[in-house]
Amino acid sequence: MSETLFDDAGSEAAKGQEPLAVRMRPRTLDEVVGQRHLLGTGSPLRRLVEDDAPMSVFLWGPPGTGKTTLATVVSRVTKRRFVELSAVNAGVKDVRAVVDEARRRMGMHGTRTLLFVDEVHRFNKTQQDALLPAVENRWVSFIGATTENPFFSVVSPLLSRSLLLTLESLDEDDVRALIARALTDERGLDGRYTLTEEAADHLVRLAGGDGRRSLTYLEAAALVSGPTRLPPPDGEAGGEEGPAPADASGTRPARAEPATITAEHVERAVDRHAVRYDRSGDQHYDVISAFIKSMRGSDPDAALHYLARMFEAGEDPRFIARRIVVHASEDVGMADPTALQTAVAAAQAVQLIGMPEARINLAQAVIHISLAPKSNSVISAVDSAIADVRAGRIGQVPGHLRDGHYKGAAELGHGQGYRNAHDFPGGVVAQQYAPDELVDREYYRPTAHGAERRFGEVLQRIRDVVRGGR
Repeated sequence: MSETLFDDAGSEAAKGQEPLAVRMRPRTLDEVVGQRHLLGTGSPLRRLVEDDAPMSVFLWGPPGTGKTTLATVVSRVTKRRFVELSAVNAGVKDVRAVVDEARRRMGMHGTRTLLFVDEVHRFNKTQQDALLPAVENRWVSFIGATTENPFFSVVSPLLSRSLLLTLESLDEDDVRALIARALTDERGLDGRYTLTEEAADHLVRLAGGDGRRSLTYLEAAALVSGPTRLPPPDGEAGGEEGPAPADASGTRPARAEPATITAEHVERAVDRHAVRYDRSGDQHYDVISAFIKSMRGSDPDAALHYLARMFEAGEDPRFIARRIVVHASEDVGMADPTALQTAVAAAQAVQLIGMPEARINLAQAVIHISLAPKSNSVISAVDSAIADVRAGRIGQVPGHLRDGHYKGAAELGHGQGYRNAHDFPGGVVAQQYAPDELVDREYYRPTAHGAERRFGEVLQRIRDVVRGGR
């Protein structure tokens, strides 16, 4: 347990040893990058910070989206005593001690307590239950940060007494803004380094929407690129490392020449090759095209290669999941109906557990679709039907199929002569369903591949019965 008292004038030596991501933590909500949906005027977080409103919230989102950052911002500006617990090493005894102290301070001094619990999903039911009275009676205002779905990892009574705020992965522009700020801010690299465009692109891809990761990698790349050096005086070679301190008169010598961080420096620091992949250019479209055609061509190895390239290039996994779901129906369809179930389950896994774990679910769906028997009959069927409608081949709904439930429908003949399929053997009856103009159209044409062979045989028997009665 830690009771935090911030001292902005603290040890400069200690500050210099802090990671870049820690030094660059926002001091106000206005400095927070991303999460615009949570930071607007009148939002719960604004009220908690600016109005010191009593409330309890859960911050749920992937790593590096700013959960701890937001809690830190609140702690810096709140009028309350701020206490932080980590669910990794805190027990029931620690929770109860915080609650008891919060009650004592409120009763004796009127001092309210803000309790922040990081990794709150690691608390077991007993530990979470220990928080209930404090949250319900507002002995503490509670902030819980979690990377796991609270509906699965948090007890319902505690969740129902708190607001659930969902944080989103930072988008590409957000990560670039973080990196740019860290390069120039005096708390960060203070202008001692510049970054090539290729290096910036590589950092953004590697970050994968994780702001903390982007700053960690930037700091590592800065170390690899070497120290900045002062320009040599009077044309002499050499120079001192880093920016020199001011002299007795307060005059600071000429600023060091900034070192340039290249993509090669990032590669060496992170041990990840820079994948040349422009998410808005040719590479994006070429790779996704090859990915789709490899699945369609039943080559799981090639499909997995392109999947890995997209992963490493920082492609949005939700985009990948959407393409897999589409092609489960477009390229497999009724030849293996379970392919769509697998694809949808993989897409749901991306939302539920996120990357990098969801890479496994996406890979399973890719392998399933690649190995499944292929049929494009579904897309051909629906596109043929749409083409007829667009061409004006519509026709009137047959009278016996029209709605006969409203008053006056019987006088118009609506519903008369309709034959309910449930009343006939096999649930199939001879009857016209299509408009007269389309009575002989056959949109769905099954192939003989996989399960669709069986569906084709069934369809032919059904058509023989249904259309045989005309």
